[in-house]
Amino acid sequence: MSVDQTEPASEGSAEPRCGFVALVGAPNAGKSTLLNQLVGAKVSIVSRKAQTTRALVRGIALAGEAQIILVDTPGIFAPKRRLERAMVASALAGAGDADAVVLLVDARRGLVDEVEEIIAKLRDLRVPKILVLNKIDLVARESLLALTAAISGKADFVETFMISALSGDGVEDLREKLGALMKPSPWLYPEDQLSDAPLRILAAEITREKIFERLHDELPYQSTVETESWTNQKDGSARIEQTIYVARDGQKKIVIGEGGRTIKAIGQAARREIEQAAEQKVHLFLFVKVRENWADDPERYREMRLDFPKD
Repeated sequence: MSVDQTEPASEGSAEPRCGFVALVGAPNAGKSTLLNQLVGAKVSIVSRKAQTTRALVRGIALAGEAQIILVDTPGIFAPKRRLERAMVASALAGAGDADAVVLLVDARRGLVDEVEEIIAKLRDLRVPKILVLNKIDLVARESLLALTAAISGKADFVETFMISALSGDGVEDLREKLGALMKPSPWLYPEDQLSDAPLRILAAEITREKIFERLHDELPYQSTVETESWTNQKDGSARIEQTIYVARDGQKKIVIGEGGRTIKAIGQAARREIEQAAEQKVHLFLFVKVRENWADDPERYREMRLDFPKD
């Protein structure tokens, strides 16, 4: 469902088009779920735990002759720690450099302070801005129309879409609109490429997602995963070694679990998804190490493709 506030863009041209679209919003608005739906494959991790997206993850979607490079930015929120400041700076930079911006709003939460602050930051951007209300299957239609009216007057949104990123309802219409907004340009990636993230980074993100799914709130936010080695074997399989970094020894025990059962379950779940992403058999080996100040190490930020805040 969409509410168009401008003349529709011209469609039907055989000329190739390409551009960047930034997905922005408050934490847990559903940006990663929407990215995966638009691409048609899993390229960004999804978790109920807020602020799980850290690096700028780019997914590549197609709409007719248009190639849409989607940037899943970390959720914009009030940063406190160094890592959080890097994530917010990354999100705002992604929006500023894009050819179009999609503001994703959790329709259940509505126009909360976080959304108000994001709109204020986007207001001066001279690119097409699209408002997307997500999780519409959980909200009464009357509330959706009122929310649309409340948000639309705060910035020059060219169109409003009402979707369910989880089910895919309304996502195809959004994809077509984004394709129509892309400017004439050769494609930047091959037709069958779904993401610009190296497989070793995607594999680490998959394992990090499985940690969140398994441990929920038992493991604090300060944990990360790095793919230390990826070796393709003669039989076509891959041997992958990953390290899970935690801040304290007690957290290491939580990840490993009694008799190693927790880390085994995490590894099994991660291996299955990594095999799907890599399209090859995978032998996954997980190690857990304590690194108390990993969130202050510039190298960790380079791994996540984030700029390291100096202060």
